[in-house]
Amino acid sequence: MHDINNLERSGIPGVFVASMPFVDAAEAQAERLGFDAARVFVEHPIQDRTDEEMYAIADQAVDELISLITGP
Repeated sequence: MHDINNLERSGIPGVFVASMPFVDAAEAQAERLGFDAARVFVEHPIQDRTDEEMYAIADQAVDELISLITGP
């Protein structure tokens, strides 16, 4: 979240990506920072995934990521 905040303050658009168990933590951190980052949550767990599984997770998230980073 801090990285995306720093990027945005530098004029570089960014999107925060995390897995689903971190939704509440991301919302709490955004509130503390006073920064509502664009964010995408993917399925969990990430560790111990095969390359093919990671590609599938990325494929499911890519359209939303592009939309958020290029949107208004």
